Amino acid sequence: MVTGVRRRLRTVAARLRRAYGEAPAPRHLPPIDELVLTILSQNTSDVNRDRAYADLRRSYPSWAGVAAAPARSIARAIRRGGLALTKAPRIRATLRSLAGRGVPLDEPRALAELGDAELWNMLIGLPGVGPKTAACVLLFSLDRPHFPVDTHVHRVAIRLGLVGERATAVQTQSALQAHIPPDLVYGLHMGLIRHGREVCVARRPFCSQCVLAVLCPRVGVVDPR
Repeated sequence: MVTGVRRRLRTVAARLRRAYGEAPAPRHLPPIDELVLTILSQNTSDVNRDRAYADLRRSYPSWAGVAAAPARSIARAIRRGGLALTKAPRIRATLRSLAGRGVPLDEPRALAELGDAELWNMLIGLPGVGPKTAACVLLFSLDRPHFPVDTHVHRVAIRLGLVGERATAVQTQSALQAHIPPDLVYGLHMGLIRHGREVCVARRPFCSQCVLAVLCPRVGVVDPR
């Protein structure tokens, strides 16, 4: 069973790679930078996320400064990212929690020396940090094979029948993490995101243009275009 799932995932990864090419290199930001960036990415576009992150760093050159700042001041700095009044206290609480655990906030290698399990448990124990955010830190910052599941990956995984129709994003992440070979994690994650954004979109997906159609139980669904 496991072998069958892994073989199918390898096929998905190969088809996406042929369609979209090799994924761009990971960002490799320091772990705390990646953590804040991922929080800023919630419910917004990559462009707005990056703008908010740049604005925050201009306003507060140090993470210790962000941790000490009033939440409303942080919210003003990140307003271009959307949901600033929600994200600002979350970012501050996360940084304060790390500082309270003795983590040096402005040391670029902070957290990088921890093993996978220890770092994972620390991250998901932080306020407002769930499995997707923790996996993003491990994957994008440290090249560790943890598979994040965002809304696009979740949608495509359900449509391909890789998980059940009612599986939550957290359940989907856990299920895929158990089956994806480590060498496929980054490329497959990036390929599924692009496919979900461009082809397997939430409404009226372009099924007739889908490179995964032969693997998809929805293949009989008429493409509305």
